[in-house]
Amino acid sequence: MNTLSYKTISANKATANKEWIIVDAENQILGRLASKVAKMIRGKHKVNYTPHVDCGDNVVIINAEKIQLTGSKWDQKEYVRHTGYSGGQRFTGARLMMAKKPTAMIEIAIKGMLPKNRLGRTLFGNLYVYAGSEHPHQAQQPQQVNLNTIK
Repeated sequence: MNTLSYKTISANKATANKEWIIVDAENQILGRLASKVAKMIRGKHKVNYTPHVDCGDNVVIINAEKIQLTGSKWDQKEYVRHTGYSGGQRFTGARLMMAKKPTAMIEIAIKGMLPKNRLGRTLFGNLYVYAGSEHPHQAQQPQQVNLNTIK
């Protein structure tokens, strides 16, 4: 057996086959949606996954205002931010966050599941979240994906 015939192929920016995917968030649980989308943005569902390269897909999420939270998270979940001043810690509940900016809940959940480095910030740029069912990415011809079929 010739051992030189088995070479590990590492993807790079030129060989990564990036696609456009559209995901409908209607009646999806926030955490489950976020974990599956983060996996697709990272590229872990592909055969040529390489940890240090952006080889994931561009994901468009529509109907962000129709996501679901389980249990009593609508009343208990809080989002924390800091103004930068002393004593500037601010809390926002899930209901208020959904009323003000429904796309932020999904963006925060997915961003927390990506790497905390330059690659993670680049990967987050491949995510597009829209509150309604309309999006401006028709020219890219995104493929509709059912998240219930992805593990």
